[in-house]
Parts: sequence; structure tokens; C-alpha cells
Amino acid sequence: MIEFWLAAGLLLLSALAFLLIPVLRGRKLQAEEDRTALNVTLYQEHLTELQAQHAAGALNDQQLASGRDEAARELLADTQGAQAVPVQRTLGGKIPLVAALLMPLLGFGLYQHWGAIEDVERARTFAEQPKTIEEMTARLEASVKNDPTSAETLYFLGRSYMAQERPAEAAQAFERSIAIAGREPELLGQWAQALYFSGDKQWTPQLQSLTDEALKADPAEVTSLGLLGIAAYESGQFEQAIGYWQQLVAVLPVEDPSRQAIQGGIDRAREQLGSPAADAADVGPGLSVQVTLAAELQAKVQPGDAVFIFARAVSGPPMPLAVKRLTVADLPAEVSLSDRDAMMPQLKISGFEQVQLVARISRSGNATAGEWMGSSQPLASNTTALQQLVIDSADSAAP
Repeated sequence: MIEFWLAAGLLLLSALAFLLIPVLRGRKLQAEEDRTALNVTLYQEHLTELQAQHAAGALNDQQLASGRDEAARELLADTQGAQAVPVQRTLGGKIPLVAALLMPLLGFGLYQHWGAIEDVERARTFAEQPKTIEEMTARLEASVKNDPTSAETLYFLGRSYMAQERPAEAAQAFERSIAIAGREPELLGQWAQALYFSGDKQWTPQLQSLTDEALKADPAEVTSLGLLGIAAYESGQFEQAIGYWQQLVAVLPVEDPSRQAIQGGIDRAREQLGSPAADAADVGPGLSVQVTLAAELQAKVQPGDAVFIFARAVSGPPMPLAVKRLTVADLPAEVSLSDRDAMMPQLKISGFEQVQLVARISRSGNATAGEWMGSSQPLASNTTALQQLVIDSADSAAP
């Protein structure tokens, strides 16, 4: 913080200069005024002495006039170059000095009240890359101590605690973040996950309520889906675990490194069910669809925008039956949707007579609402012909 205080000191010296320079100049003028007054007094005394000598007969009229002229020349010589002294001053000499002494104290007090030195220090601290997770946690803890109302800092502190396997403290951080920011789906999922691991992996009504609330607001909330899959697997409900994890894989970006780990969990769950070799032959051929983007929308989207391709029942629940996630950069693309991609084990494409294919572009990555979409006419769930789907209209689910 030395740079900050040096800058503040320079500003303070500049301000003091406006007060002290007039004071110093005033003292110089006062000294000149005093010297001039002394010279005038001496001149008058000299004239008095000359007049006394003239009255006593020691000087004649010519000598008196000559003495007066000499005294006048000496007075002019002594006062030559002296600056004009103001007739009056609006401020006394002490007022600027007092103001100069009080200014540093006043400035410090005002900055303590309205300043943001803590924010400056915090920004400087976070500008440096932490070397360890412990260092990052310490920084976040200090930041929360300085500003306990920052929901974002509390959220990252909770994530940091989870990375250090401190779920109980993480749960407290997420709970405080929710109290400030509101019941956002992602926060609810993180809170439920921390509570699950801090409670020895025991599923409770509170956890069920939190995950239900999160998925109701956002069916693609990844933490809740992952947690439900873990809890189902731990309790021996392998089919449910597969369903939750398949739903999670469907909404994760293609490049997400966690997809491989989740798929490994799905494979292990299938082994527990005695079906390790499940493949396309087990779930049927599925629906094949080619997705393209209308030419007039090319300039209105970004390559990294998420593209969700899903099938939903024409007569049934609004939740998608199967989902694949791509990006705009992948278009045009051909994908296949089958029972293997089912969002829920009990809701499969083959379980409904007619389905509708939908493709949605969402810049925020929200599977339930986006900017642009395209949809097909109802078609039989066992259709084998390649379907063409064009994204060409505004999303009706957009706010």
C-alpha cells in the first residue's frame, strides 16, 4: 500500500501549499511594511532635529533645505523596491496556519469514514495468484470478514472449503450466501451437497427438499443431478443413479472433463444391475436428427453458445425425455436420441407413441430457456428416417 500513501501524501502537500504559500508571502510583506514604517519614523525624527537646529541658529535656511532633501533621498533609497502592502486582509495570519495543521487530520478522518482502503487492499491481494488452496481460503476468509454481505465471496469460500474436504464449514458459507443472494438453483445444489457430505452421506428430507427446489427452478442444475445420482448409488438404487447421471451428462458441455468420470459411474451402476454391456442394440435405434442454423441467424449468435437438442412427449410430462448438448460451432450436426439418453429411467422415448424434436440455443447455458429455437412436427417415437431440424425462430420460453 506504499504507492497509495505516497500518492495521498503528494496530494496533501499540494493542498498545504495553497494555504502556506500565502502565509509565507504575507510574512514577507509584513517585514517590508515594518521596515518602511521604521524608515518613515527615522525620517520624521531627522526632520525634527533639523528644524530644532535651524531654530537654534545652528543652520541657515539653505542648510535646512539641503538637509531635508538629503533625508528625503535616504528615505526613497531605503524603501525602493518594496512591494505594495494591502490596505486590509480578509484572513488573519493564524487562520491559514490552523487550517494547514488541521487538514491532515481532517483528510484522514474523512477517508476513514468514506474511504475504501479495505477494498483497495483486497483488490491488491486478489491480484496475486495464490500458490495453494489454503492460501486462497485464507484470502476468502479475510474478504468475508471485511465484507460479510458479499454473497459471491461466500459462495467461493464454500467451494474452497469443499475442495479442502471441510463440508460442514462449506454448508455454513452456502447458507449465508443464500440468505443474501436468494434461493438460486446453483446455490441450493451446492448447499445440499455440502450438507450431504457433512452428514455422513445420510439422505434427509431437507436434502430432498433442496434438490427438488433447485431442479424445479432449473432441471439442468448439475450439482443437484450429480448429488442425487451419488445418493441413489450409495443406497443401492442403481437404476435411479443411472438416470440422474445420464441426465447430467446430457446437459454438460461436450468438452467438460467431468463427463468421463460420470460415465464411469454410469458403467459401474450398470455392472451392479448385471448389464455391463448395454449398448445401442439394447435400447433400439433411436431418433436421428440433423440440426442446422438458419442463415439469417448466423450473425446473431456466438460460436460458444450452447445448443440443446432434445425430444419431448407430445402427450405427457413437459420434461425432456432425452437431451444432447452441443455448441453453435458444432452446427450443422447430426445426433441420435434414444432410451440410453433418457433424462429419467422411467421416462423413455420408447414409452410414448409420439414425440417432438426441439433444438434450442441458449447463450447462458440454460436448457429451459434461450434466445433461438427450432421444432419439428409430432412424429412416431420409433421413426428411423433422418429428421431435419432448423433453428430459425425466437425462443418462446425466453423472458
